[in-house]
Amino acid sequence: MRQSMPKKEPLRKCVVCGERKPKQELLRVVRTPEGTLTMDDTGKMNGRGAYLCRSLECIENAQKKNRLKAALKMQIPEAFYEELKRSM
Repeated sequence: MRQSMPKKEPLRKCVVCGERKPKQELLRVVRTPEGTLTMDDTGKMNGRGAYLCRSLECIENAQKKNRLKAALKMQIPEAFYEELKRSM
């Protein structure tokens, strides 16, 4: 009988610092097909997604350098960055 291989955990890259981490360790932000912006806790929502480290530094740098705007191809309201900071 063959032993099953351990399942490989998917790695994703932070759009700010470029660090690769397991998917569960990152925040996923999604632009839905309807054009709304939301945080995806499940990691399975439809739409264009971008990953961020769960650090205040990466969230602030994403805001300063417009990294989410570039990754999601849409304007990101200031209130959304505040919501991300509160979710930490």
